[in-house]
Amino acid sequence: MRTRTELNGRPVDVDGLRALALVNYGHFSSMQVQDGGVRGLDLHLERLRRATRELFAAELDVDATRGWMRQAVAGTRGVLSLRVTVFSRALDRDRLSAPATPDVLVATAPARTLDPRPLRVRSVRYQRDAPHIKHVGTFGLFLQKRLAQAAGYDDALFVDAGGAVAEGSIWNVGFFDGERVVWPDAPALQGISMQLLQDGLRRRGMPIDVRRVDLGDLGAFRAAFFTNTSCAVMPIACIDDTPFSPDSRLHEQLDACMALHPWQSI
Repeated sequence: MRTRTELNGRPVDVDGLRALALVNYGHFSSMQVQDGGVRGLDLHLERLRRATRELFAAELDVDATRGWMRQAVAGTRGVLSLRVTVFSRALDRDRLSAPATPDVLVATAPARTLDPRPLRVRSVRYQRDAPHIKHVGTFGLFLQKRLAQAAGYDDALFVDAGGAVAEGSIWNVGFFDGERVVWPDAPALQGISMQLLQDGLRRRGMPIDVRRVDLGDLGAFRAAFFTNTSCAVMPIACIDDTPFSPDSRLHEQLDACMALHPWQSI
């Protein structure tokens, strides 16, 4: 497929990207598109609307944004990645609290393919700024992933100052104790795939729990898994020196939970 990058519905030029490149302030949502549909599209749009209001004291034109997304994927079939980034060329760096008209950058790319092997993860004491927002400040999380890979792991798991597990570098983490799926209760991004899985688990009557998970207590869980937009469920082989066993039945159940959610037409 050919990639597309459009700013407010029009092909973008260098000047259009200048503010985004030089002022690292904005937010985004990434999603998988299949034949023009997105699972959890309403959740992605609500994420974008809410973050725009918080970061720019302005309202996002959700209908226009959805139209630009639809335009970007028009005529494509199969699976692709779509990213919607909201920033503002009108942002005044000296008056950051003043309302700023949002700009919307929509970009498509081939869908990411991840190595299917279970992840080996290293924990690190780290917390993103404003962790509830999927913002463009990605230096810290990429650095931590790089450092984890340099140490022989695949990725990094963020743990707060008190030892509570929060989230992965660009993913959420879930655990299974043999009876229920446990989600960490710590400052983190509420990922769209995580929200869809939680809803699917409830609808299928499977017990879940959202509670503090301490790094020192990971040995109490039978399995752990990664979830994000690129891969709804991926098993985790270990966190530091704590191993987890592959659980094909759990994986099948989580896949079934995700499948409950239709592909919503953009």
